[in-house]
Amino acid sequence: MNNLWRFINKYSALFLFTIFFIFSLVLIIRNNDFQRVSTLNTSNEWVGKFYTQVNNVTKYIQLDVINKQLVAENTLLRNQLKSSYFDDSLITNTVNDTINRVQYEYIGAEVINKSVNARNNYITINRGSKHGIKKGMGVICATGVVGIVWNVSPDFASIQSVLHEDTKITSSIAGTPYFGPLLWDGENPLTATLADIPNQINLKKGTKISTSGLSVTFPKGIAVGKVLKAGVKGGGSFLNISVQLATNFYALQYVYVIKNIFANEQQNLENLNKKSTDE
Repeated sequence: MNNLWRFINKYSALFLFTIFFIFSLVLIIRNNDFQRVSTLNTSNEWVGKFYTQVNNVTKYIQLDVINKQLVAENTLLRNQLKSSYFDDSLITNTVNDTINRVQYEYIGAEVINKSVNARNNYITINRGSKHGIKKGMGVICATGVVGIVWNVSPDFASIQSVLHEDTKITSSIAGTPYFGPLLWDGENPLTATLADIPNQINLKKGTKISTSGLSVTFPKGIAVGKVLKAGVKGGGSFLNISVQLATNFYALQYVYVIKNIFANEQQNLENLNKKSTDE
């Protein structure tokens, strides 16, 4: 208590000056219209700036919740896309019996771990077998192809990224019938190579590359990237096309796992063809 009194006594002049100064300001503002209006405008401006900053911080904190809501909405919308349905039309003479059957379903997931700069890159997501995910399913994001499901546990799954030397995604060139495997050279995570394209094609920079639909993994038309440049392969018969990938793996946060409902039926049929050939 003695220390408090000594402190007050030491700075009493400052305290009195502050009190009288504030009192004087109050009197001036209350008794003069100009000063009162100016003070109110200034205070409103500062209060507005304060609330704006608080609102920005609140929005930032809520980004994760908002992103998850968007993923759920996008998953629902993707399941309603025309490309998700199997064309089961039956045409006999003049009878056209059309039945829309769902072929592709999409499962939204969050990326919880990933590598980008390794030779062989993997991504871990927070969805697994109990959510319907199986090895071999295709994985995409909002902008394009991500990779293929590799290993699965009940709650998690690992994805073999496009940025992996063993990943081959059959891709086609927009406006042409040509397709080939998309390969990664292990160097630039922003680009890949579309191989085995006949050299008679006249390619322009910026031409779109997308999934061909010639496998059970991806539906047709999922963005892969766009042409950067085309170089002649050794021997001169084929082109190696440099592709700027549609997916930014550095910024990847949410993905969609593709479930092809007809995958087993198609694979079993194609396996029968292989057995016949072997025999």
